[in-house]
Amino acid sequence: MIAETVCSAVSAAGLGIAAVTAYRRRFLAAARIAAYSLVPVGLVMTGVVGWLADTALSPTAWAGFGVLGLAWVLFSTTRVVERRRGGTRAERRAARSAQRDAAAPAASAPSLGPATRPTGRPTTASRGSDSADDFSDIEAILKKHGI
Repeated sequence: MIAETVCSAVSAAGLGIAAVTAYRRRFLAAARIAAYSLVPVGLVMTGVVGWLADTALSPTAWAGFGVLGLAWVLFSTTRVVERRRGGTRAERRAARSAQRDAAAPAASAPSLGPATRPTGRPTTASRGSDSADDFSDIEAILKKHGI
């Protein structure tokens, strides 16, 4: 009896808040609040609240809820561990074999040819022409930005 009264009061308060929200022209939020506030009255009308009140005093029912909670925790934990490892055992095995097949055995040796860089220092003539080109690029950039 008290549970039905509390649920009705909660629903009435929620509908009042929804009315104030709709008055402020926030209709989507008002509709959402009204939907949430109608849930307790719906539960009372379907008899779920009475069933829950009877269940609250039953130790067997609480043990059943505990078993369901334990099952949910185990299921969630195994899903988290599975996601961290990257799938099931068969999927990991297939991924490892695909990685082995993707890399060719000869690919581990470097495939670079002989060095083509000159070993000596560049002459001053070539250095001077490169720096002039560099300054012309810089001047073009500065002119572009109006500096």
